[in-house]
Amino acid sequence: MNVTGTSSRDNFFMFCQQRFPVRTCAALSPFEHPSRLYCKTASLQDNAAAQAKETLQRYKDRPWDYLGSEEYIEKYGTNPVWAGYRRNHKGGIPPQKTRKTCIRGDKICGNPCPICRDPNIIIHHQNVKLLQQFISPHTGMVFDPTQTGVCMKQQKMLNQAINTARDHGLLPFQIPYVEFSGEDYSNSHDAVGSTPPPPCLTTSDTWYTWYREITPDDNEVAKVKTTYKAFLK
Repeated sequence: MNVTGTSSRDNFFMFCQQRFPVRTCAALSPFEHPSRLYCKTASLQDNAAAQAKETLQRYKDRPWDYLGSEEYIEKYGTNPVWAGYRRNHKGGIPPQKTRKTCIRGDKICGNPCPICRDPNIIIHHQNVKLLQQFISPHTGMVFDPTQTGVCMKQQKMLNQAINTARDHGLLPFQIPYVEFSGEDYSNSHDAVGSTPPPPCLTTSDTWYTWYREITPDDNEVAKVKTTYKAFLK
């Protein structure tokens, strides 16, 4: 009786496989309960989310380590992070300004800027390698956001970080060199010669000629002498 029941059940399973093909997995049985499949899928998703969160936390305290990692070199190589980026816009002429921000709340735009698209890129005044990618090596000026494609929010943070890094001595200042000559600071020529003393110090004349025409009031002079009697000799 048991043999007959087992054989009939095997025949039923074979019929089901032929009539309704089941997708099999290398690590799972084709007749495994669906709840177990869902649990394993959810656990795999949780593990992937945990790994992504761990990756973000790894470079949060030391964002400059990301630029020397193998992950960054594999993704960008030796090019700056904004190389090859092109913003989506209508028409053939790009806009004069980039967008205000790429992230509004929990929503991210379709084509975020080179900094917003990579969560491991964090702007910090000690992240010198990242800041140098946005500074011209010839003029020392910060690249315009229309050239790099960075949104205005990240561009403002970049300017603040670059100024802070320069104040801390992490980035050099580009000061133009001017060669000075000794003639510019000499007083030998007439234009920068010694100034003669005023005539009032050499003669008895007043500083202004109209001072002579003014006759002070005797009462006012007496009041002034009384007020400053202790200081007059």
